[in-house]
Amino acid sequence: MGIRIQSFLQLFLSSLIYWLLAFVFFIAIRYNGLIEELAIYTDEDLGLPIFAYYKYGLILGLLIGVFYALIEYLFDEHISKKLSLGFSLITKSFVYLILIIIVLSLMSFRIEEQIDIDLPNEKGWWRTDPFFWNTVIYFVSASIVFSFIRIANDKFGRGMFINILLGKYRKPREEERILMFLDLKNSTKIAEKLGHVSYSKFIQDCFTDLNKVLNRHDAEVYQYVGDEAVVTWSEKKGFDKNNCVNLYLAFKDKLKKRNDHYISNYAFQPIFKAGIHFGKLMIAEVGTIKKEIAYHGDVINTASRIQNLCKTYDATLLASETVLKNIKNKKQYLIESKGSIKLKGKEKATEIFSISEINDNKL
Repeated sequence: MGIRIQSFLQLFLSSLIYWLLAFVFFIAIRYNGLIEELAIYTDEDLGLPIFAYYKYGLILGLLIGVFYALIEYLFDEHISKKLSLGFSLITKSFVYLILIIIVLSLMSFRIEEQIDIDLPNEKGWWRTDPFFWNTVIYFVSASIVFSFIRIANDKFGRGMFINILLGKYRKPREEERILMFLDLKNSTKIAEKLGHVSYSKFIQDCFTDLNKVLNRHDAEVYQYVGDEAVVTWSEKKGFDKNNCVNLYLAFKDKLKKRNDHYISNYAFQPIFKAGIHFGKLMIAEVGTIKKEIAYHGDVINTASRIQNLCKTYDATLLASETVLKNIKNKKQYLIESKGSIKLKGKEKATEIFSISEINDNKL
């Protein structure tokens, strides 16, 4: 429930800010300079309340922002999953049309009182009113932009889309990143038992549960590869509140709480093993078709090989010494050194540690 509230609040805040700015911009386009333009044709003072229009633009943006967030959240959580994308868009469009009619009708009565001008707000006024259809066209256009931003953020990760727009990674950049490789334990056995259709749904459910704990721990997904997910943090976000460790523990706990779902639908409880490493790597845009942000460097290979050692040491979470040095309040975990290990392809040995919750029962 806490994750759903956080998700809604993020959508609510972004929707509110976006639509407030969108409708202030709309009023500016429509009315800015109107008095000066009309003065060319008449010397009469028309007394147009330009600043009042901005006030009502803010009110309109506020109302649209609130209801837009509510509608989008309800559709995302309860309706869109049951409908095809096309039918979902048509249904939402109809709801938004009704919303705009109601909001503009209510506002027109209030504006009439303020500016003492008879406005066309009788029953069915919106069918032939050019201002209404201008507003609808603007709303649809702005809504497409907002949806595009949401989709881009989901695709590239929070904040990464802005970096792409600014061309931050057009040239390769060196950054310090934390990488976690998550891999499903006994994946071959599970795939054989379930078959490719049920196994695909099984993995889909697992990564949906992973997504539900990502934002709480400031994590980004670098990529999904089959039954493996690669999660990343900046140094600051990953070591703040030990997010790079606590994300795994939260994901593990989420899967346990959903154990009945997995057992009843798939007859398997998913267990993921993880390896974490921290260091410098290069980040760059690659490709012109299906453009992606790619990570290059030894950190990726090392994190992957650390994760592969989980089976060797019968551990679910292993981390390198570079990660452990930055972990705060280590006493809250059960930490055990596995010694300095020369990983495949590396000349220098790396000390590896297993990390688990105190009194954690092994699965």
